[in-house]
Amino acid sequence: MLGMSLASCASYLDKEPESTISEATAFVNFRNFQGFIEEIYNCIPDKEKCNWCPSWNWGDDEVFNTNANDRMTNQVDLGNFRAWMQTGNWLYKSGSSSTSTDKFAHSLWPHSWYCIRKANVGLKALEDGKLVNATQEERDLLAGQLYFFRAWWHFELINWFGGLPYIDKAFEANDPLDLPRLTYQECAAKAAEDFKKAAELLPINWDNTAAGKATFNKNELRINKVMALAYLGKCYLWASSPLMEHGAQTGGANTYNYNTELAQKAADALGELLDLVESGQTQYALAEFNYSDIYNHTKAAGAANSYSDNFYTRKQNWRQPGTVEAIFRGPSPDYNGSNWNTTKVFGPKVKGVVGHDVVIHQPTANAVEMYGMANGLRLDDQNGEGAYDEKFPFKDRDPRFYHDIVFDGFKYLNGEPKDWPELQYCELYTGGNMRDVSTGSRTGYFIQKLVPHTCNEVDREYDWGSALHTYLPYMRLADVYLMYAEATAVLGGANGKSTKCSLTSVDAINKLRDRVGMAHVHENYLSGTTYMDEVRRERAVELMFEGHRFNDLQRWLLLTEAPYTEKYSHEFTRVHDADWYKSNDPKDAEVIGMTRSKILTRAFDTKHYWFPLPDSEVYLYEDFPQNPGW
Repeated sequence: MLGMSLASCASYLDKEPESTISEATAFVNFRNFQGFIEEIYNCIPDKEKCNWCPSWNWGDDEVFNTNANDRMTNQVDLGNFRAWMQTGNWLYKSGSSSTSTDKFAHSLWPHSWYCIRKANVGLKALEDGKLVNATQEERDLLAGQLYFFRAWWHFELINWFGGLPYIDKAFEANDPLDLPRLTYQECAAKAAEDFKKAAELLPINWDNTAAGKATFNKNELRINKVMALAYLGKCYLWASSPLMEHGAQTGGANTYNYNTELAQKAADALGELLDLVESGQTQYALAEFNYSDIYNHTKAAGAANSYSDNFYTRKQNWRQPGTVEAIFRGPSPDYNGSNWNTTKVFGPKVKGVVGHDVVIHQPTANAVEMYGMANGLRLDDQNGEGAYDEKFPFKDRDPRFYHDIVFDGFKYLNGEPKDWPELQYCELYTGGNMRDVSTGSRTGYFIQKLVPHTCNEVDREYDWGSALHTYLPYMRLADVYLMYAEATAVLGGANGKSTKCSLTSVDAINKLRDRVGMAHVHENYLSGTTYMDEVRRERAVELMFEGHRFNDLQRWLLLTEAPYTEKYSHEFTRVHDADWYKSNDPKDAEVIGMTRSKILTRAFDTKHYWFPLPDSEVYLYEDFPQNPGW
């Protein structure tokens, strides 16, 4: 792996300045040095557009239709984690290139080693005094980015593969490969030191620096103090988590047992960041959840932005999604690539009503059940007024349910469907016309959180005129509130807090509840492990389908445990005829016989807590062994 990165870097550094910047000229001034770093940004994988039919949700939240059995989501269900190098997902895509802007050319494994080496080359250049013509501010900006990226690429790798060597120097071609694999916590400690240095060196907003004025209003993707603090907190929280503290094991006995010292460090880093946000010292805020039509994601008059803008934009001149909430994103230059990838793999393929390959991302019924009631009750809690009623399963739910999920009776085709009148309103009950396991839904639901349902052959939202741009942020502000809530819950339950921030754990959760207009954490769930369960459920709902669920179940030591190894559908019968849905809100529909039906069980054991390393890499030298069980 080091050999590959060395060869790649040598190839890059030999190129002429017109294409990239050679080592001879890369470090002579700030502008050139920044150009050297820009290539690292270019390497950040776009999870949604790395292949024609991408896959990134590998937890219990999503299942693919049966025509997509070769995709990584299904291969994970089968326990075939070795498939990560064959299925064309964002972890590994053949043909990776550091300089190409092709959306298919970037994936995590090959670019990590290359970008880690670039960061080390850049830091060594600063240390050796190669940068002569620069201010102290410019030096700090350069070093801060390099420290951040050295940590970030390592951190992303260890979350899938476990502890690895932490490479903090630029190896030469004849240097021996002798770095031992560290434990996860050892590697995370080194990444945390780099994130900490980055946070100390970088500004909150590049627009407020002299160097940043040259790219004023174009700095939102550049690494800053907020990003560094967010990842510092995440790094500590992940390192404190049960898997990293106790090792891979089955049984779930240690699921609530964290390393409290590391959790305290996580709480303080995240608390420091939230204090900056809450006091208005940053450019970040929670996006508005204010809709005049929730089913069509139509924001209300006067709303400055919308929650949906976190994930896609339309008729905004191809603006990259993220709005005021996205903290860390990579570039997304091929915005029209959204129309040929992400936007066509979420809706039904029945009669070709959604074009492209017959691949459908769809939510599991167990994911749908995590969306509780608007009054804060869980669906399985009948101890309170306004409890869930299985005769009216879609009524009075968490408002995010109506934003994220397409359910039975939903008006899927807004335009006049001359060729498909029977498909205008979703028939997602058992035996309905959208329940075919190949071309419809296996579970009784579709997803529209990340892609609007109007991406179909009638409404044609994926046509050029809509200027539809999809992108999935790696981190957004809501995640920071959730991580803070979890870290402080480890320390003191619902009322746990950091001295760096005025918010308690439950305050942080309620910030997200307030945003969507639902009740605060219910009094039934404010004590003991029940509260931690509620923190975890809130995390699942808020971040649903964004690619976090697998890593969460993994670090909580729940990946091998039922019911998280199971994926379900909902089976039920309609009470109303088809015409009823044309003049009534589908959330008010009555059904009978609502039951769960198991689609599959994932036979995971301890080896599945980490992905296997490529066999070709583990034979490079003795101190780089394969993960246990693989």
